[in-house]
Amino acid sequence: MLFDQLILFVISLIANTLSSLAGGGAGLLQLPAIIFLGLPFSVALATHKVASVALGVGASIKHLKHGQFLPALVLIMIVGALPGVILGANVIVNIPPVISLWALGALTIALGVYSIFKPQLGQSDELKNLNMRGYVIGSIGLFVIGFLNGSLTSGTGLFVTMWLIHWFGMGYGRAVSYTLVMVGILWNGTGAITLGMISQIQWDWLPALILGSLLGGYLGAYLVIAKGNSLVKRCFETLTILSGLSLWFKAIW
Repeated sequence: MLFDQLILFVISLIANTLSSLAGGGAGLLQLPAIIFLGLPFSVALATHKVASVALGVGASIKHLKHGQFLPALVLIMIVGALPGVILGANVIVNIPPVISLWALGALTIALGVYSIFKPQLGQSDELKNLNMRGYVIGSIGLFVIGFLNGSLTSGTGLFVTMWLIHWFGMGYGRAVSYTLVMVGILWNGTGAITLGMISQIQWDWLPALILGSLLGGYLGAYLVIAKGNSLVKRCFETLTILSGLSLWFKAIW
């Protein structure tokens, strides 16, 4: 039991440090590891969701001190996305996700490839679409991603990061800070509560997972602020491609 807790902590620390750097993808390592150690998918997903909230808390300690959040963008990430998260969390327990895993895997890999072929993408803050039309379209995009976050969980934070870069013109560093604080705490918290009500949570596994998430979130946030957009971009590209391949692997097995 102690050995399992140590494994969970190490995997959680690595997964959440990388996720905090790239703006998503903690489920790439953490969720499959929980399933491998013996939990059914729905229980593993709910347990992972709760632990992922700690990633947002750990990252927010550093990012909120840095101070770069616009109230309007925070609002649409709540109002636009949370209904999608709740809907997705209710859908996942009833629908086999194989087709969605293949499609989401392909889209996730495409994000990484797109970023690779756009060297200047997200290298600086050039905010745009900060008007009513922009907020409405931005909310629709976030609702769709929120649905994926609630249902499939793995790597959807990466979609939020890219959406914030593409639609609102953020640099990678700023986009990652929004993703980790908003998705990590509010989206995953909502998903965890919803899944906890319709499934169950493996509470005795959470201490190791939460500790790894907290430390990983803080460490990754520190590196984002210290090293800037270039490092974050490379981590994002790596994590998107690996996350997409992981989704395909889960679809096969």
